Amino acid sequence: MTDILCYEDSYLKTFDATIAAVVGRGVVLDRTAFYPGGGGQPPDSGTLSDGSDEYTVKRVRRASGQYVHEIEGGERPEVGACVRGSIDWERRYQLMRTHTALHILCGVVWRDYGAQVTGGNMEPLRARMDFELESMSADFAERVEELINAEVAAERDVVVGILPREEAFRIPDLIRTKINLLPPQISEVRTIDIRGLDLQADGGTHVANTREVGRIRVTGHESKGRINKRLRIAVDH
Repeated sequence: MTDILCYEDSYLKTFDATIAAVVGRGVVLDRTAFYPGGGGQPPDSGTLSDGSDEYTVKRVRRASGQYVHEIEGGERPEVGACVRGSIDWERRYQLMRTHTALHILCGVVWRDYGAQVTGGNMEPLRARMDFELESMSADFAERVEELINAEVAAERDVVVGILPREEAFRIPDLIRTKINLLPPQISEVRTIDIRGLDLQADGGTHVANTREVGRIRVTGHESKGRINKRLRIAVDH
């Protein structure tokens, strides 16, 4: 099983690893800082180098319980080779800022309007989140933008935690989505705590303080059903 280093340190840009297996056009590493994707956050891209050749990693995908780093082109490092992995850091950091922005949005809408999340997705510096709301207006979107940027300005620490499953599920509202997507075989729950605002189960990468997010703009709002409303956001460069 691959040790996913970014679950503990989202700021890890490079790492050393060994090729554990070759699967199709990709390779499996014994350890990796590449985020494998999930929870609406796309997988990382970057490079692997064995000292003589550099290989472009297009993305990471899960296959039969393994994390396969898909290599661009036909050449791949061999099993047992030692490699240095490098994350496309600009893209990753943009996704970290965007993901934390979504948690700020979710925390504000839950705190002030009691609405659960029904869906969401992100790309670097742009994202959407759907809520269980009966109505949504331009005034609502403008007010939410003010509230979420106040939380950015509050410079709240963002802290990663690990809890046993039973203990985690004793925390009210830890699972903020309308449907609990946590697989039943998961015995430990990773949490993201925006101190004083929002505590959720989450497996993605985040910044360490809300000030790193920067200004968030609400760029659109729309109805996706009778009690399903969407907000779109953008994070400034």
